[in-house]
Amino acid sequence: MIVILMVMLLSCTPTEHKPADFELDRSIPTEEAYNIQLNYSDSGLKQIQMEAPEIFRYGNAEEPYTEYPKGVHVLFYDRYGQVNSTITSNYAIQYDQKKITEARNDVVVVNRKGETLNTEHLIWDEKEEKIYTEEFVRITTENESITGYGFEADQEFNSYTIKKIRGTINFKEDEDSISGS
Repeated sequence: MIVILMVMLLSCTPTEHKPADFELDRSIPTEEAYNIQLNYSDSGLKQIQMEAPEIFRYGNAEEPYTEYPKGVHVLFYDRYGQVNSTITSNYAIQYDQKKITEARNDVVVVNRKGETLNTEHLIWDEKEEKIYTEEFVRITTENESITGYGFEADQEFNSYTIKKIRGTINFKEDEDSISGS
């Protein structure tokens, strides 16, 4: 009897169990957040405040990204803590490695001077600290409305260039130059 039991035990080979082969579903966010306000600071000074109703982070994607499917509102601060400019859009996607954020659908940028940029697509390059697009843009100031295709500015929208410009531009003559001074 013992011999039969030993033969049975020795003749059984253990089944090799491998961990289940699985692939991560990259279409499912690794993080979700709702009604969020994020503050970015450097050396104790607030530089950027971002608000969004929904944030989905896809950390398992080949190129990790964060999506703001219901839009985003961003405030840029100067070194004195004053709002320098704002960006809002109905959708945004932020590519972590490239440090690029794309804002789409009813993008509005307002600078400290009250100038407003409207477009449907705007790219914010965080490394270069600039915003740009090749799409249609409209800039509205106190006295004029300028349109064009293509735009580039610093991220605060203080100085900018419009490509393929159209619209009305009003030039004010300097009073000193009129009087000959």
